[in-house]
Amino acid sequence: MDPYLEHPSIWPDVHNSLIAAIRDALSLQLSPKYYVRLEQRAYTLTVDETLFVGRPDLTISTLRPEQPQTILPLGDVDVLEVTVPTLDEATETYLEIHDTQTRTVVTVIELLSPVNKLNDDGRRSYLKKRYRVLASQTHLVEIDLLRAGETMPLVNNVQSDYRILIAREERGRLFPFSLRKKIPPFNLPLLPSDPQPIVELNDILHEVYARARYDLSLDYDPPPAPPLNESDMTWARELIE
Repeated sequence: MDPYLEHPSIWPDVHNSLIAAIRDALSLQLSPKYYVRLEQRAYTLTVDETLFVGRPDLTISTLRPEQPQTILPLGDVDVLEVTVPTLDEATETYLEIHDTQTRTVVTVIELLSPVNKLNDDGRRSYLKKRYRVLASQTHLVEIDLLRAGETMPLVNNVQSDYRILIAREERGRLFPFSLRKKIPPFNLPLLPSDPQPIVELNDILHEVYARARYDLSLDYDPPPAPPLNESDMTWARELIE
């Protein structure tokens, strides 16, 4: 993982590009038994919150243009121009894998975003959806490539830079990995009678990086956000140089 991709100014593009690339890679492996669809989930956030979690990791609805205002004289009355907080609807994307014959959702793939880990309402909303999936017969694949924010809950919590969780009901497998490790491949859970294809997430992300030319927009001079510890920063600086 490149920690500079986690910066709020570029992660939105990484999120949308990576989730689409995962869909494209899986569609080739899973058809015609399954089809993969990109779905959206909506949030309502204040304008300040959308900036905080990294706009446009969320697709923000068009803001209303400012209208010129005429202020009438009111004698000795004090009149101040103020800004009133407003709400905007925002959406983020995830994947659903459907059985072609029954149209049922077999697996949900979530790529966590800042709103899931840094915004209280967004976290509660995502966890509600997470519990709903885990209470069903649907598999959950939860990919966390963000060091910022609180990790999603586990009974036996594990500390790591990044993680991939594959779960169904209360049972799951966790792939924790550090900044310096290759993103591990994992088997995609499907119906019990079908083989589980391997998802080479490391290769998919690096192909997205190359196609999007993130090297042209990333600033590798300052420390990444959030900052690395001294040892990891030294390691990263050697690679950059």
